[in-house]
Amino acid sequence: MTARTKSQSLRILLIGGGAREHALAWKLSQSTQVETIFCAPGNGATGNISKATNVPHLSPNQHAGLLAFATESTVNLVVVGPEVPLVAGIVDVFESNGIQCFGPNKAAASMEGSKVAAKDFMARHSIPTARYRNFNDYAEARKHLESVDYKVVLKADGLAAGKGVILPSSDSRQDMYIDLHKTMIDKQFGSAGNEVVIEEYLEGQELSFLSFVDGYIIKSLVPAQDHKQIFDHDQGPNTGGMGCYAPTPIASEKLIDQVHRTILQPTVDGMRKERMPFKGLLFTGIMVTKDGPKVLEYNIRFGDPETQTLLPLLDGDLAEIMSACTNGYLDAIDVKCKPASCVTVVAAARGYPGPYPTGDPITIDAEAYNAKDTHIFHAGTSLTSGALTTAGGRVVAATAVAPDLETALSKAYNTMSKIHFEGMHYRRDIAHRALSYHSVSASKHERPEVSLSYASAGVSIDAGTELVTRIKSLAASTRQFGSKSAIGGFGGQVDLAAAGYEQAPIISSGVDGVGTKSRLAVRMNKHNSIGIDLVAMVANDILTEGAEPLWLMDTMNLHKLDVEIGVSIVEGVVNGCIQANCNLAGGETAELGDVIQKGHYILDASCSGVLRSGRKPLPWKDDMEEGDVLLGLRSSGPHSNGYSLIQKIVERSHLAFTSPAPWEPSTSVGLSLLTPTKIYVRLLLTLFKKDLVKGAAHITGGGLVENLPRILPKGLRAEVDAKSWHVPEVFRWLKREGKVEKEEMARVFNMGIGMVLIVAEGHVSEVTKILEQKGETVVRVGRLVGREGEGAGCIIRDIEVWDQ
Repeated sequence: MTARTKSQSLRILLIGGGAREHALAWKLSQSTQVETIFCAPGNGATGNISKATNVPHLSPNQHAGLLAFATESTVNLVVVGPEVPLVAGIVDVFESNGIQCFGPNKAAASMEGSKVAAKDFMARHSIPTARYRNFNDYAEARKHLESVDYKVVLKADGLAAGKGVILPSSDSRQDMYIDLHKTMIDKQFGSAGNEVVIEEYLEGQELSFLSFVDGYIIKSLVPAQDHKQIFDHDQGPNTGGMGCYAPTPIASEKLIDQVHRTILQPTVDGMRKERMPFKGLLFTGIMVTKDGPKVLEYNIRFGDPETQTLLPLLDGDLAEIMSACTNGYLDAIDVKCKPASCVTVVAAARGYPGPYPTGDPITIDAEAYNAKDTHIFHAGTSLTSGALTTAGGRVVAATAVAPDLETALSKAYNTMSKIHFEGMHYRRDIAHRALSYHSVSASKHERPEVSLSYASAGVSIDAGTELVTRIKSLAASTRQFGSKSAIGGFGGQVDLAAAGYEQAPIISSGVDGVGTKSRLAVRMNKHNSIGIDLVAMVANDILTEGAEPLWLMDTMNLHKLDVEIGVSIVEGVVNGCIQANCNLAGGETAELGDVIQKGHYILDASCSGVLRSGRKPLPWKDDMEEGDVLLGLRSSGPHSNGYSLIQKIVERSHLAFTSPAPWEPSTSVGLSLLTPTKIYVRLLLTLFKKDLVKGAAHITGGGLVENLPRILPKGLRAEVDAKSWHVPEVFRWLKREGKVEKEEMARVFNMGIGMVLIVAEGHVSEVTKILEQKGETVVRVGRLVGREGEGAGCIIRDIEVWDQ
């Protein structure tokens, strides 16, 4: 066979019609060496790719028809996607007719075509794998199952569309007896089950190694991890693959080197020694066990959905790499990946992996095609009279690339939300193992049963309190005439009249930020609500002084400015300013490079407001007395406090931030937790102008027990009744999942009450009526009682109800 000359353009026949082939066509089309790509048969999207044309009348198994077309169309490179034609010897057909093929010949393809042959090959070449035995007699296989004292996996010998591996569903051996009968006697996988492999069930995490091979040299892409089972948390039957991500945190350089040295190179060398040299893409499934990496299986082609995940990371010319493999000069080509993360989520038809309908209309929102670094790869789709319809079990894949895994996940799921067809379903926990890798054991049942606290998440309330105590006198030394500020309050005031400005208002100012909630915004790639939090934190603070917010200035410190993200953040700030009825007067944006983690940012703001001349600032400590009522206004969630602890709890819970929220299943964990902080300005100014409120406490970091005492005089304390309101489910879940003590919850979270008003008993009805007319729910949460000496400024009665 004559090799293609370097100057000759490539005319490629790409065989297959799934998402894998869509990704291959997309990547190949970017090569300057490629002139034309014929997709046989292609799908509802491959024909839209530059340089690509569908050949819908040719199926992957029509070897003669494909050869005739390739000859007539002067094809000089054939790329085979599916395993079935490779195992059937399609490469031999083309190469015997002088047409180069990227893929193994029939002999080498037996490594996937027969699991029995593959296991025996591993044994001959001392390649680490699970202990096993092969059987072509049902009675002998059943007898073996009864004799082994370890968990086993049952594998049909032949091709079964990725579904011929049966994992143990329980510790009971009875289910495996049934599966063995279905495989060998009932022929649920057809002739593929004539012979079976019964092998030891390996514990650990799986990795997918996709390696380019020219018969001698091996060059691998970054290891990926796919999700075979149909349902979240790896439940339900196996599929062809429901999602994938790369790179993986468990694939260290040391592990990758070990896999190449003990598995991949011995495999390629062994195949060559057995006179079946491998050329093409070798996909090796690895289980990382406590005893080191072991082979689960060989595939002799690109994986699906691994291909959709890895090709967007490939930093190079795929066509050039394929040519190097077919012509034996892979050692002259660099194969490298971009320093980024990629996630693929697969949407399946209703019923899959069982029987499923086809022909359902598919709609994809136009904006899904315009998002940066995202792709929609079509799997089982077709064009029917110009309309896109379902044509397979796995229908489409949403793929996204980003600097970090969390952002890639968020982008992929955001794209998936813009795809619609009847009965569509997909997993919502892709990459859950990576997200929990550093904080939990592989099994949820192995999690340490320790109580989490804000301190364990790296935040010390006590240290903050000590700092305020020690710097109070320092700050007081700067006080000028008219200044009424005191470190440790919600804000500071300057009485301009007292400072010599006649008939001037009192100016109240505050400064705050959103803390680690911004990390969650980055994880979810949702930045248009964090600005509302920023405004809320400062506007609500100066509101507690009775001031009407007037202007706000923000500060955005980031690793590197991303204009789109910056605009999104400011849109949120503007939204918050509108809610707070204040003016966004200006701000500062600073790129700080490595001072801030790549992709992250820190947001702070200052807000100033006014109390008109003659008005008395809050709190009215001299007017407070025993019996005054505490009225609570509902929060919208955790607001902007406690997020270091929240994120630690979620990571330990084994949930992905993209998983449905247990407390709010209609949305994801991350999006629910990004619910913006409630702004109380418009609700409360009317009350303040009527002099109906003696004090207001914004319940932020420190919770009820730290924030209520800030507005109380000596001699009084707040007595809160925990039974007076229903704690929202999000806080109950955080307490339960993090095993957080109830006292710690009271010091960290608002527990559903975001603002507390101190009102005289005689004004309670009027205040309640005004707020309810504005649509607010008002809760009588407690009262002021006497306090002796330096006792606690706030106590919570019946706090035990939070344990129920």
